[in-house]
Amino acid sequence: MSKCLASYVYILLISLIFPHVFADNAVGDSPHRRFEYKYSFKGPHLTQSDGRIPFWIHTGNAIPSSDQIRITPSLRSQKGSVWTKSPVSFEHWEAEVAFRVSGRGRMGADGLAIWFTAGQGLEGPVYGAADQWNGVGIFFDSFDNDGKKNNPAVLVVGNNGKLFYDHQNDGTTQSLGTCLRDFRNKPYPVRAKITYYRKSLSVFINNGFTPDRDDYEFCTRVENMIIPDTGYFGISAATGGLADDHDVLSFLVFRLAEPGQNLPPPEKEIPKEEKDKYQEEFENFQQELDKRKEEFQKEHPDVQGQPIEDLFESVNDREIRQVFEGQNRIHLEIKQLNRQLAMILDEQRRYVSVITEEISKRSSQAQSGQAPTHEMETIINTQQEVLRNLNEVRDSLSGSLKQLAMGQQQGNAGGLGSYETVQHFNDIKEHLHVVKRSIEHIIQKNVVRRDIDIIKLPITPLLKVKCPELPPLTACLSTTHFVIFIVVQSLLFFGYIMYKSQQEAAAKKFF
Repeated sequence: MSKCLASYVYILLISLIFPHVFADNAVGDSPHRRFEYKYSFKGPHLTQSDGRIPFWIHTGNAIPSSDQIRITPSLRSQKGSVWTKSPVSFEHWEAEVAFRVSGRGRMGADGLAIWFTAGQGLEGPVYGAADQWNGVGIFFDSFDNDGKKNNPAVLVVGNNGKLFYDHQNDGTTQSLGTCLRDFRNKPYPVRAKITYYRKSLSVFINNGFTPDRDDYEFCTRVENMIIPDTGYFGISAATGGLADDHDVLSFLVFRLAEPGQNLPPPEKEIPKEEKDKYQEEFENFQQELDKRKEEFQKEHPDVQGQPIEDLFESVNDREIRQVFEGQNRIHLEIKQLNRQLAMILDEQRRYVSVITEEISKRSSQAQSGQAPTHEMETIINTQQEVLRNLNEVRDSLSGSLKQLAMGQQQGNAGGLGSYETVQHFNDIKEHLHVVKRSIEHIIQKNVVRRDIDIIKLPITPLLKVKCPELPPLTACLSTTHFVIFIVVQSLLFFGYIMYKSQQEAAAKKFF
């Protein structure tokens, strides 16, 4: 039993340092994707020469430009939307949307919505689109109408064409899934990935703290989601007494097909007249861009070859950028720790179940005998070594927490602690506290087991009364496997020391 416990502790330590050892190797059924250009838009040449968006229509206060569509400007009581001209009839699909919601106030209004509905909701009271829609809307709600301090939030709301949207309660009485995400005033565009696959609607959010476009976090999932077989994609936004700029940079749609099934043949190619028209517009854009480059170089010969954006970066902009880059690194580390702890918890449950079954089975079949004393001493020494390693992990996390607190105080003293920055640091601090408590709990459990084993050792030779012999404790591991575990543990310990030194050096360099 003790060897089983030691083996479990070794596996736990390995999973802490090398989480990929226990990663699930089974790859899910990943669907095949095909980009659909007729239901998408993206800069830099987003609009045509006449200001229209190819394959899309815009209504209300929407303002298309060459690199983005401003659904609503930061003025009061504005409404706008954009919709696909042609209906979509995909059984499975995925949409990736990049947008910015920015304003001067700490609170904004009203929000932005992404739609898939049976009809085009060109204008209405629900984030600038029509109410009583037939389909689904993914709402990025900025304003707290019900006063519960649960905004900004992301909601998935379905409708069969008969329900009115519950504005007073922020749609919470009708939402099928929700998550709290602050998507306002981020340094990078916020990205949303919406996947409808096998009647399951999943929403993933990139919070805009990192330039990595694939850094998505799970938001919510709705199972058995029934939506119209044919519908229109749309984006709408609205402002109220408060106002934000709602800008959409790109909207990309992909058709999905289940593994083993071929995608349907693509639609007929663009007509030659339309293709020539787009090619001519592209060449005109390119010529105009080259002309402006030449004029700028003639007017500013001293800045040739230098990035223009670097010349206009102020000291405050640079410091804020560095703060966000540091937050991005910390954010990625916290995500990695969360994934590791989740895997450790799953492995712990599985191993406890296996060990319990094995002990019950072997105790019923065991014969009389006694465990050798030297094996008990070896196990205790090994457990003490593992406990020291876990203590070092805890100390390392405590040091990171202190450095994070110092960095937060320095940021506030330097006048850079905006509301979003302070809130983000507080979230990181809370995550580190959770990690610390989890590791302390693991250490406590191992300390109690170690103390019990130490107390039992000196009692055996002192007892003079002849007691009935105990059944033999059959080892869960052979001696060869046990020695291999010790060697592996030693190598991991030295590797961990080197990893910790590199982390401390990187942390000192950052702070």
